[in-house]
Amino acid sequence: MVTPAATFVPGLELSKVLYEEAVRPLLDGSYPGLRYAAARVGPGSEVLGFDTPRSADHDWGPRLDLFLTPEDAARHAADLHELLARRLPKQVRGWPTHFRSSGDPSDPVAHLEVTEGPVAHRVVVRQVDAWLAAQLGTGAAGTDAKPTVGEWLAMPQQKLAEVTGGAVFHDGLGTLVAARRRLAWYPEQVWRYLLACQWQRLSQEEAFVGRCAEVGDELGSAVAAGRLVRDLMRLGLLLERRYAPYTKWLGSAFAQLEAAERLTPSLRGALAATDYPDRERHLCDAYETVARMHNAAGLTAPVESARRPYHGRPFLVLHAERFARALAATLTDPQLRGLPLTGSVDQWADSTDLLIRPDVIRAAADALT
Repeated sequence: MVTPAATFVPGLELSKVLYEEAVRPLLDGSYPGLRYAAARVGPGSEVLGFDTPRSADHDWGPRLDLFLTPEDAARHAADLHELLARRLPKQVRGWPTHFRSSGDPSDPVAHLEVTEGPVAHRVVVRQVDAWLAAQLGTGAAGTDAKPTVGEWLAMPQQKLAEVTGGAVFHDGLGTLVAARRRLAWYPEQVWRYLLACQWQRLSQEEAFVGRCAEVGDELGSAVAAGRLVRDLMRLGLLLERRYAPYTKWLGSAFAQLEAAERLTPSLRGALAATDYPDRERHLCDAYETVARMHNAAGLTAPVESARRPYHGRPFLVLHAERFARALAATLTDPQLRGLPLTGSVDQWADSTDLLIRPDVIRAAADALT
């Protein structure tokens, strides 16, 4: 197993060292002139920059994604794998390059371990278009064509973060960097639509915190507050043009926002509150902060940002649907103007088993669009 003496090194740094000191020299010597891209992208906490020493307990270490043309992949993939298994160094910066399988079908992870024999490495040969299609479920993402509106709405933000995060160490193909650039953020009109949808989500539940409490359901009130906090965090990420990762890293990504310092005390207060008045006060503080962010961005004509009663009921809310309507009014794309404010896949679904199935997602998204 990994020696306790190994000092933690961020995974992206390990991948860069693996490429520059081991893989690139082997490719230069055995495959001179081979066109390829080398990167660390896709799943993994290190791709998002959130890995810690805890990450080293499974599926983490010196890893590399090696992209070839379809012809070269078919011709060289097997031989490349064998070459690297025989000639890669056993360790990089004190961390093994050998990934030992757990051998447990119910826990199919790999653990770093020093080996005397061939290295079971994680240098994976891929093709750019096929990889993007598997990640995102769209062919347009891997060509010169830009994704359609329907394709954008079918791509989970976690997957977009995996494709556009990490690092590219070399791109001799010229296609990987170009694809990442095309997918770096939503087109303006899609972005405005998604913001409208996120405000709409808030509007649908912001009164529930008070209504639950009114009937003595403090637990329900707290659950509603938690859902609203999550939606406010995702709205903050959208406003600052950052893809929202899945739950494990949502707070870590949110903490990097410019608005985090202003919003975090209110969001924490809403979650920690033990009674409805405090819960409502903290949520309204957060609503008003995000509303001011919206107005400062100049996305629409200014929308009044003060809290207000929920119709004739004694609950204070923002009436977030006002922001949704204002944004919807700025949509000029005919397809987006005709859509209900349901949004992208991870605005209406958060099942992990769904979000890893591009084929199912696309079918569901097509039904909505």
